[in-house]
Amino acid sequence: MTFFVNVWTTLEKYYRFFLEGVQNTLIIAFFTVLFGTLLGILMAMAKLSGIKPLKWLATAYIEFFRGTPLMVQLMFIFYGLPMIGVSFPDVPFIENFQRFAAGIVAMSLNSCAYVAEVIRSGIQAVDVGQMEAARSLGFKKSQSMTLVILPQAIRNILPALGNEFVTVIKESSIVSVIGIADLMFRTNGVKAKNYKTLECLFIAAMIYFVLTFVSSRLISLMERRLRRGRK
Repeated sequence: MTFFVNVWTTLEKYYRFFLEGVQNTLIIAFFTVLFGTLLGILMAMAKLSGIKPLKWLATAYIEFFRGTPLMVQLMFIFYGLPMIGVSFPDVPFIENFQRFAAGIVAMSLNSCAYVAEVIRSGIQAVDVGQMEAARSLGFKKSQSMTLVILPQAIRNILPALGNEFVTVIKESSIVSVIGIADLMFRTNGVKAKNYKTLECLFIAAMIYFVLTFVSSRLISLMERRLRRGRK
């Protein structure tokens, strides 16, 4: 019982810290999914293209980012790039912009590799006759892909894309290692103040659970609406 009392008192005293962490976590997750999905679509199209150099480049990119740890990628982008003269610009009116930019770029590039494979499999799952039908109606190949194939593919892979969003929310905790004040970073800050490690970790776990649970339910709602739309 004492444990839950400590949890409540910790949350009551430091709730602003946790709220700031949640806000930053959601910002990182949103932009990661946005950029990761846009880049993933382009990467999937490149891998499916008939241009061999483009296909090889996309395949190499996907295999590299899926085959190396996100932590290494994050460290390389934040610490490694400035060593070779590449750094993110400093924006005065956005606090810690360079850290946020590095975190979002690293996570977006990583997410892109996974999203690209999901979209590629979704495109290949669409019946070949759909492309042939679109071409017979006078659509160009690019128009057929963007107007006919991609909408059907995205509808089919929505659950997988939803899982990627949930995964991004959980994996965003890794950006705390470069000083971004996400939920995990703020949790560590509270631990350093009140020395209640288990209680702080419990609060963080519950917040992550609520975020992922709500996201999953919203995605399920979108799936049901799309299924009704198909009928």
